[in-house]
Amino acid sequence: MAQMSRRQCLAGLGSIFASSVLAGGAPTWAVAPKPYHFDISLAQWSLNKSFFDKSLSTLDFPAVARTSFDIGAVEYVNQFFMDKATDSAFLTALNQRAADHNVKSLLIMVDGEGDLSVVDDKRRRQAVSNHYKWVEAAAHLGCHSIRVNLHGSGRAEDWHRSSVQSLSELSEFSATMGIKILVENHGGFSSHGAKLAGVLAQVDSPFCGSMPDFGNFCYQRASGDLWDSPCVKEYDIYQGIAELMPYAGAVSAKAYRFDSEGNESQINFQRIFNIIKAADYRGYVGIEYEGHELSAEDGIRATKKLIERIRGELA
Repeated sequence: MAQMSRRQCLAGLGSIFASSVLAGGAPTWAVAPKPYHFDISLAQWSLNKSFFDKSLSTLDFPAVARTSFDIGAVEYVNQFFMDKATDSAFLTALNQRAADHNVKSLLIMVDGEGDLSVVDDKRRRQAVSNHYKWVEAAAHLGCHSIRVNLHGSGRAEDWHRSSVQSLSELSEFSATMGIKILVENHGGFSSHGAKLAGVLAQVDSPFCGSMPDFGNFCYQRASGDLWDSPCVKEYDIYQGIAELMPYAGAVSAKAYRFDSEGNESQINFQRIFNIIKAADYRGYVGIEYEGHELSAEDGIRATKKLIERIRGELA
């Protein structure tokens, strides 16, 4: 018997479907699409003051996420346990704390380990090497990713080339442990949506992606990389989110303040979540509250309530 081509096979299946519909019903194998859904996580940075003043420790974080906010997944920040990346006893204890409260460890946000986009190749390779231990720590904790930075300076072309090289090398290493390398729009060229998307497209690895953040699209400040310096050029938030979502392995829902109806007053969450849904993203959305009008705890709760309301509307 001659082998049926893919086109003939699809045509045959189409005929079966059409006959079934004409007969008055859908084929028995037809499956209704699942309602749209994503899960909510908590970024450790939301409580950064408590971790910086040591009123909370990283070992406390899983319990706080579950008991204070009823959130079952967390995103760690390496700044709060910089000396623990290779401390097996600490990582094992953190695993146990998370398990005790039925909390998933999702990722580690990595800062302070060198510039992955620097032109100087010796410094660039050292920065890549510095990140290896955090990949291994993430694997120990059962995370799916680490978040890295590509701030950049100088010429955009040089930043692009160095970034592609570093991400390619780092994701090749992380792939052996099943860990993804996610880049957040987090200052400099990385906050220019099209430029960061161009880097990720060239790396073209299933172990390298983005972590779109709702609030970090200032790509040029009056005084270089100083975060408290006035923003000179800001990329369109909604365009940037749309450009980064095809590569998203995590999403950071940044919030600052809320109006009387519980909406974020500076960022149109509904519009952003429509973009996220259009990308059919079904992973975790992490709460990262950075406001000053509410306490950290109340800000987290307000952000969670807003996200849950929008999630219900989109389902």
